[in-house]
Amino acid sequence: MSVLVVGASMSGLRAAERLRAAGWSGPITVVGEEPHMPYNRPPLSKAVLAGKEPFESLALRPRASLADAAWVLGTPVTTSDLAGRVVGLADGTELPFDGLVIATGVRPRRLRCPGPARGRHAVRTMEDARALRTELARPGARVVVAGAGFIGCEVAATAVALGAAEVTVADTEPLPMLRPLGELLARELLRRHERRGVRFALGAAVTSFDGEERVTGVRLADGRILGADVVVEAVGSIPNTEWLRGNGLDLTDGVRTDQLLRAGGLPHVVAVGDVARFPNARYDAVPRRIEHWSMSADTAKRAAKSLAAHLAGAAPDPEPFAPLPTFWSDQHDFRLQSFGAPALGRDDTRVLDGEPGGDLVVGYHRSGRLVGVVALGGSAAAAAARHRSTLLKQPALTA
Repeated sequence: MSVLVVGASMSGLRAAERLRAAGWSGPITVVGEEPHMPYNRPPLSKAVLAGKEPFESLALRPRASLADAAWVLGTPVTTSDLAGRVVGLADGTELPFDGLVIATGVRPRRLRCPGPARGRHAVRTMEDARALRTELARPGARVVVAGAGFIGCEVAATAVALGAAEVTVADTEPLPMLRPLGELLARELLRRHERRGVRFALGAAVTSFDGEERVTGVRLADGRILGADVVVEAVGSIPNTEWLRGNGLDLTDGVRTDQLLRAGGLPHVVAVGDVARFPNARYDAVPRRIEHWSMSADTAKRAAKSLAAHLAGAAPDPEPFAPLPTFWSDQHDFRLQSFGAPALGRDDTRVLDGEPGGDLVVGYHRSGRLVGVVALGGSAAAAAARHRSTLLKQPALTA
């Protein structure tokens, strides 16, 4: 019997390691579209993009337990037959499996607007970051970032630090990071970015790009034209699930799973990381995708236990799956540190520590219950949020 991990991502690596920890001693093969071994992605829009850390620092070293694992890199999986337990690679190779881990993650959503393609970038892979780093290093660059989410604001901060002549963030929302953080922190982030030289063009969509062979400007739906030598598209992500079509899975937004992270209820197929849409018993029974760094390890541990138990003919872990999501985002000289699910409590936000303009800790409540804590500022704010997060570690609500 063998296990196939599709996706040589951090989630795929952690799942393979956790399979060994769960007692699986059989063959493991990891397939990845990129030619690289698994690496850490968050620094791509921050320290590595800024040149503060080398690309080599991103590498993740597999544990000794995976010394006998097989790695098939540089070739994507394009088809799958989950009932027949085989996947097909782009080069025509077919790989059979007894257990399958879906770890194909997401890719950047790109703008479908008329205009030249040169000068337009996304940030997801090492190649993306290398290409963008070269462009941002040019003196006097005018940078437009389409998308005021986490990646967009991180890239904008990095571009300012690298000395870009102009940095403008465009978004259809009226405030940066409004959806994940709510109005209180979004307004504070807007002020802090503007004080550090970032401009914002909010409330209008990008409709087209000016230029012949290369981008020279960005046109918005309200008629504004933003001069641009470099455009970074940070407008969300698309789960990589095309290779799973035709298997009866719910692929509406990623791969829907149950509490055991089994895809479509199939005991021999599990999903992990950004691509998995699962119910978190800490909050409710609604399946959601969570694109946080911490979810790689949390989902890998749960999925590996489920799959290893099935392959061994044992009963799965009956405990509800109730991970505590966490993330951080470094922008300019401050950090956002989040615990829990603030997006579920955006309608009831309260300042727990500090005040606007300084270090700030905000609590997010749903039906009067604290469901998220976010710090904005320095190390003292992060420590205060971490202390407050102990109130989030409550027993799961549902099984």
